[in-house]
Amino acid sequence: MSGAIEIDDLGYSHPGMALPALREVSLVVPQGESVALIGPSGAGKTTLLALLDGRLQGWSGRVAVLGSLLDPDRPPPKGRRADTGFVFQEFALVERSTVLRNVLNGRLGRMSPFRALMGSPTTRDQEVAHRALVDCGIADLAGRRVDSLSGGQRQRVAIARCLAQEPRLILADEPVSNLDPARAGEILSLLTGAARARGATALFSSHQPDLARRFAQRIVGMRGGRIAFDARTSDVTEAATAELYRDEAPTPAIGLRAVS
Repeated sequence: MSGAIEIDDLGYSHPGMALPALREVSLVVPQGESVALIGPSGAGKTTLLALLDGRLQGWSGRVAVLGSLLDPDRPPPKGRRADTGFVFQEFALVERSTVLRNVLNGRLGRMSPFRALMGSPTTRDQEVAHRALVDCGIADLAGRRVDSLSGGQRQRVAIARCLAQEPRLILADEPVSNLDPARAGEILSLLTGAARARGATALFSSHQPDLARRFAQRIVGMRGGRIAFDARTSDVTEAATAELYRDEAPTPAIGLRAVS
């Protein structure tokens, strides 16, 4: 296997839960590709993203992120964490802080321990943060407090913070679920476009298959902790998507060829 993400026979169960959250998951995502995870609630999308981010332990199988194997018993080493950025559904911003300070927080993993502790960014940190603000169209909001912003503006701040981290892999969990359709399209266009411009890989989850078709090169359908299909966006039919969301959808491949 060769890719930004390499997964083989992954299994995971949340503590105290009878049914596994992930079962027999195998997936390869090449560097620079934009991929959408779709599927009903409880399909395993959020769990898979959190695991790839290094926040879950106790899984089985083989998982490599950006060429480095993850350890099922401990988080990734600090030196590798900055290479993976995460955009959260609920933004996860410091509400009473300014937009600029929130974006500069994305630089903490790139700073020396002393500078990170003191909150003392270098000139380069400030330059990278400013570029992220410009790319996300919110440079004029740099001095505003986050709690004064709209939902769409907050998500732009969250993406700018992620970009300021200079990640090689961007993971996003339902990044537009709180936005209206027009704003959702703008945000996904921004996210995937920024990843493409930087040569980064993007893997995002969505409950909106139509948006996934517009902004992903490839779509992975999940159901019951398994991958139901994995195909180029142009090969994903309305019928396959409808079957994925049916109450009694099968978990094997739904009439689609796998990506070669």
